[in-house]
Amino acid sequence: MSRLQNRFAELKQENRAALVTFITAGDPDYATSLSILKGLPDAGADVIELGMPFTDPMADGPAIQLANIRALAGKQGMQQTLQMVREFREGNQSTPLVLMGYYNPIFVYGVERFIADAKAAGVDGLIVVDLPPEHNDELCEPAQSAGIDFIRLTTPTTDDDRLPTVLAGSSGFVYYVSVAGVTGAGAATMDHVEEAVARLRRHTDLPLCIGFGIRTPEHAAEVARRAEGAVVGSALIDKIAEAQSPQQAIDGVLGLCRELAEGVRGARR
Repeated sequence: MSRLQNRFAELKQENRAALVTFITAGDPDYATSLSILKGLPDAGADVIELGMPFTDPMADGPAIQLANIRALAGKQGMQQTLQMVREFREGNQSTPLVLMGYYNPIFVYGVERFIADAKAAGVDGLIVVDLPPEHNDELCEPAQSAGIDFIRLTTPTTDDDRLPTVLAGSSGFVYYVSVAGVTGAGAATMDHVEEAVARLRRHTDLPLCIGFGIRTPEHAAEVARRAEGAVVGSALIDKIAEAQSPQQAIDGVLGLCRELAEGVRGARR
């Protein structure tokens, strides 16, 4: 079993959802970002999404756009991001880590080289926002052949006719984008989330993780009652943006992560 399969199987046994956290690699700088990454599992993160910095993150709102700008200003490229994964794996072999981002940096790095290096570094899955299933042969299939899960995004506008195409070849989990918009832009109602979960379950047996707009422990708990995972990104990244020092950034992110984890872990009691 993969790390992702193991983690979701363990959580099912515990009757609780996963807290899935997102940070951008290299934000606000390499050392601070690595400290945050290493601290997330002990702060309650069950699955980690690590953003691959890119100049044009078109699915992301202002918070994550600025995180990309900060990371790129610090010369964070793909080699540094994969190095960060390697350093994380030196102390943690159990927490699933998914790289999230856009196809351009992978294409520039070289797909074959990227898959080999990501696998060797300890990457468990990929979320590539702008690569549709019609191009599965470019990255999805080679990644899965190498043992890296390819996680698909579904949205409120992905209808029942389109869903089977989107989900074909998906593995690891399904990421449901709960709002029709960019990251951090508002939040969906729980009625909408329930309808979406019911519809997705008709199409897939994979765990469902819901993101975009989750900012508080209470909101994360609401989602955790209805799905297998709650994804939080912008709220954590805001703590980095607000910080006056590297240590304040680390404490802010890990402190909020602990609060979110409490919400998720107590959701089904």
